[in-house]
Amino acid sequence: MLTNLFSSFDPSTSFNIQTNWILTILILMILPNKFWFVESRVTMLKMILGNFIEKEMKFIYFNKQFILNMKSMFLLILTMNLTGLTPYVFTPSSHVSVSLALGLPIWISLMTFSWTNYTNLMFAHLLPVSTPTLISPFMILVESISNLIRPISLSVRLTANMIAGHLLLTLLGNINSIKTIWLILILQISMMIFEIAVAMIQAYVFTILMTMYSSEIP
Repeated sequence: MLTNLFSSFDPSTSFNIQTNWILTILILMILPNKFWFVESRVTMLKMILGNFIEKEMKFIYFNKQFILNMKSMFLLILTMNLTGLTPYVFTPSSHVSVSLALGLPIWISLMTFSWTNYTNLMFAHLLPVSTPTLISPFMILVESISNLIRPISLSVRLTANMIAGHLLLTLLGNINSIKTIWLILILQISMMIFEIAVAMIQAYVFTILMTMYSSEIP
């Protein structure tokens, strides 16, 4: 049972061709802005989402280059989460290696730049203002550990939330009772709508938290 349950996160499929690559190619053909002479509804929706997340990030950290990167990150995670709901296509963000590869390089580059160019300010951030002298070493240790685990916590949060809903959908799909088929169908539709909302929220949370963490760096 466990093997069949967790095999839903296996990148390989039972077909002769990989549906993951087919769906990726289709998305790359639809999403580009300059592909169409007249903007399609998909392109307009992408622009609306991009403008929304850009407006949200400007309230936290106003840096054009960083906001552009985070907006691209938001669209990438959102696309991966939503395409993972397609049958016979696995969700890349449900794997820790993928989600960690999204957050860790950005965080390492920001920390390396800040510690290299603003060493004194970074040391000052490790000790909050008006901290008693006796607990100062403990506070420095806590702040250092919290800074180190931030990209890990972001990745684990994204992965855990994506795995939980997919496992529940898989469990509901394995129930083959004719008496409760209508109840299971209603539950699956409700869970599918919920998973779409979770996919969008998790992409939003990942980019906003990364922006908030980056705003603390000089």
